[in-house]
Amino acid sequence: MASFSFGTGNAAKLVRLPLYALGRIGTFLVPRGETWVFGCGAGVGDGALALQREASDAGHRTIWLTRDAREEADAKALGIRTRRRDGLRGWWATARAGVLVVTHGLGDVNRYGSSDGFVVQLWHGIPLKRIGLDSPITVQVPKGIPGAALLGRVLTGMYRRAAQRIRILPAASHRSRGRLESAFGLGDDRVIVTGEPRVDVLSTGTAEQRVADATAVLTRTGPLLSEQSALLYAPTWRDGAADPAVPTAEQWVRIVRLLEQHDAVLFIRSHPLGEGAYAPPWSSGRVRMLGAELLPDVTPALPRIDVLITDYSSMAYDVGLLSMPVVYLAPDVAEYSATRGFYGRYEDVAGEDYAQDWETAIDRIDEMLGDPAAYSRASDRSAALSAHMHAHRDGRNAHRVYQAIRARGIPAPKGAR
Repeated sequence: MASFSFGTGNAAKLVRLPLYALGRIGTFLVPRGETWVFGCGAGVGDGALALQREASDAGHRTIWLTRDAREEADAKALGIRTRRRDGLRGWWATARAGVLVVTHGLGDVNRYGSSDGFVVQLWHGIPLKRIGLDSPITVQVPKGIPGAALLGRVLTGMYRRAAQRIRILPAASHRSRGRLESAFGLGDDRVIVTGEPRVDVLSTGTAEQRVADATAVLTRTGPLLSEQSALLYAPTWRDGAADPAVPTAEQWVRIVRLLEQHDAVLFIRSHPLGEGAYAPPWSSGRVRMLGAELLPDVTPALPRIDVLITDYSSMAYDVGLLSMPVVYLAPDVAEYSATRGFYGRYEDVAGEDYAQDWETAIDRIDEMLGDPAAYSRASDRSAALSAHMHAHRDGRNAHRVYQAIRARGIPAPKGAR
């Protein structure tokens, strides 16, 4: 069973309408200060962490709004001040903040304290699947609720008004910029091509250091030898539906046999909002879970991955920064296109020959790991896709976003020259 869907989330928003109204009144009465607050729907990481470091290094007072004890511990381990997101103290921190930084939505901070704030929406990936106002699923309400059509219009209005609070929405490229403008209903004065802070970690330092840091992250699951190949399976979220590509027992036999043949380890990164029976029916040290509870942000681990397996994840754009081959495994393209939709044709990203079952995907992986020429061709294809979608790859995206925030009237920290 999946842990979240748009329908259930939207129903909760409708129930909380009175609290939104009270929060708006409160923020009208409370003056904003100079503190920057940060939140991220995936945990302490992503672009929010990159920008927090930039702001902190510049001398700003920053606070990370946490959802639970684990996030609080993660933030404190990094030396970041924290406050619980929910409750009066979280509302006060959000209502008083001069800058609010989020990656998923206004619920990353205290949702009732964000009115009239300077919101920086970093988002969490270059859109391949349609998002926001471009996808009808965004304002979906649970089936059977009376007046569903009217409630859908109310939710659309709420979404548009919330999006209008965004003052800066960084884009990876001009191509990505157009998608974000459409999805959030914003103009080009707010959606700016600075590059995405969340991928700075893929471009900073030396390649050797990035691999070493990534290896240290992945060894949380167990030993990973330098000569072993590392594969990452990252299926995307299906709004409460099961992943149709969960391997069968017979397919697991072939997968594990492939891993043994090539001395490889398969890491499985299911979506933080979804669940699935991704483990083989027997214990195998070559198949390891890399869930959000272990690793909130998977991006720092990517430099040690050799092949990505995914369907519609924006990670397919990001790994091209590392020239990493991608095996596209998508058995439900027609259905997904009808219910969620893509920006352009899926085949423009995945190619006409994408795998529709694990048997085909296994053959592709086998070829890449066994034939250096095949691996090189797939690497070049991945790098070419990334070149179209990432305008910057110098590790300074967070700095450009910070400069854009300052240019829009946010003052320097007190005492700064």
